[in-house]
Amino acid sequence: MTQTEIIADVAAFLAEDLGTGDLTAAIIPETMTASAEVMTREAMVVCGQAWFEAVFKTLDANVAITWLVAEGASVSGNTVLCQLSGPARQLLTGERTALNLLQTLSATATVARTYAEAVTGTGCKVLDTRKTIPGLRKAQKYAVACGGCHNHRMGLYDGVLIKENHIIAAGSIANAVTIARRQSTVAIEVEVESLAELREALAAKPDRIMLDNFSLEDLAAAVKLSAGQVELEASGNITLDNIKTIAQTGVDFISIGALTKNIRAIDLSMRIQLVN
Repeated sequence: MTQTEIIADVAAFLAEDLGTGDLTAAIIPETMTASAEVMTREAMVVCGQAWFEAVFKTLDANVAITWLVAEGASVSGNTVLCQLSGPARQLLTGERTALNLLQTLSATATVARTYAEAVTGTGCKVLDTRKTIPGLRKAQKYAVACGGCHNHRMGLYDGVLIKENHIIAAGSIANAVTIARRQSTVAIEVEVESLAELREALAAKPDRIMLDNFSLEDLAAAVKLSAGQVELEASGNITLDNIKTIAQTGVDFISIGALTKNIRAIDLSMRIQLVN
């Protein structure tokens, strides 16, 4: 994401929280300054520093932030992530929005790192999906990459993914691919649910084929049948317990909705000390 996009998103997030103004922070003298530090209570992959900074800089350019850890770094629990200083009111007003973003994007990156490490040495790449938090699509996909996994299509506009209902509406896999080729120049992927459908898809020559809920035996058979003609992506009911075994069948990609939709926010805290 560009800085302009981040600032625009953050402005909307702040507007959601601020409304007509922070009534609680108004009890603090306007001239009072403060310092603060953000700590994680659990192990995590740090992600979202640009969004965190944009919150406070949008509120007041005089807020200073010093990061003690790098973006993308793995840190243990009870690690101080950053130190802040500036107007007390603005530190208090921005606290929740900034932490929400940092804890959510770090959670996404942390999960992604776990999955990326699980397939190390297999040559298979782990992909995200469109199962993202509304309003955070680009941010979460950035976090996925920060954690070491890879991005699938960003949305409906930058890739064709022909699924069961598309095939029914088009009449066949061949028709669906033919029409898609005629209408667009982006990559075309077809989802199949059996080896018979795989054969149909191979004949249609898409750029990639998604193997939906295939057994290990059928995944291995699919790799043999394809023989490198087209990229293969495994999807459906894939967990940390079975992902390496699936990667070892020889598929090129594994897509995981859990990278973005099943995350649990990292436990962060921000403690403020008044300066004057």
